[in-house]
Amino acid sequence: MREIKIGIIGTGHLGKLHTKLLKQVNNCELVGVFDKDYEAAKSAADEFKTKAFENIEDILEQIDAVAIVATTSAHYELAKLALDHNVNVFVEKPITAEIWEAEELVKLADEKKLKLQVGHIERFNAALVSLEKYDLNPMFVQTDRLAQFNPRGTDVAVVLDLMIHDIDIILSLVKSKVKHISASGVNVVSDSLDIANARLEFENGAVANVTASRISQKKMRKMRMFQRDAYISLDFITGVSEIYRLISPDDKSLEHFITFGELGVGENRKAVIYEQPEQKEINALKYELQLFVDSVIHDTTPIVSGDDGLRALKVADMIMKKIEESRKQLEDSF
Repeated sequence: MREIKIGIIGTGHLGKLHTKLLKQVNNCELVGVFDKDYEAAKSAADEFKTKAFENIEDILEQIDAVAIVATTSAHYELAKLALDHNVNVFVEKPITAEIWEAEELVKLADEKKLKLQVGHIERFNAALVSLEKYDLNPMFVQTDRLAQFNPRGTDVAVVLDLMIHDIDIILSLVKSKVKHISASGVNVVSDSLDIANARLEFENGAVANVTASRISQKKMRKMRMFQRDAYISLDFITGVSEIYRLISPDDKSLEHFITFGELGVGENRKAVIYEQPEQKEINALKYELQLFVDSVIHDTTPIVSGDDGLRALKVADMIMKKIEESRKQLEDSF
């Protein structure tokens, strides 16, 4: 199997994590790192025993793929430059700050037949990965993603900083178009939204209620899903998923589960069972980087494609516009 040469743009906290883990990813060689702050790049390069580049053009000319781990506002310019150099791109979420930027990147990657993967890391969380063998078709989803305040990330609204994780997961699970969005949110400690709540209604009748806050006292990253005959709970912090299902009391597999009695009578009787899918030992960031490298080597579509990133960004943008509309209507009422 061939090996690809890869580089990193951006050596902040997350960029250093990428640098560390890419040295452990199979079938790739870490060529080096670049940051507009050369001293920061040099520090990361020394720590992880790789090369620091002073000129972005120099590193792009020596690699097949790049991980862009810079501020959101810089994603478009950096990703476009890489694609123009015929370099496959992994870009951290959100894909870009503006929809038109994401659309142009998706189009450019398509035209050049290059890979464009977006770093929606929660798709690779152990809690979600443990559900791979289950038929997921949620009709109601409740998510709560709460974080303690951290100045890093406040360059964008909480919708793009935190909520977009859950938006992406929900869009990957609900196989239907969004029909209607209602939303509200407030600024508290920064100049952009710090708390937001949105209700997404889909054409197939599914509903998602999504909450995000970056000024919570305690961290919480939970998703609850309800579908026909099942309730599924995911904790993205612990990586644990739990499932409560209804099955026939005559089902031979019943003996393998913890049961909580029965519901209904006669032919409509159902046994309530509990199961906790096996939690896989997985480093989500390393896993998604490995899958990106694999997609380049095998010429396959990335699991979280540029189109996926664009779709999540469009919904996030719609949520922020709905919040702005609500604010304006409230101001006009006084």
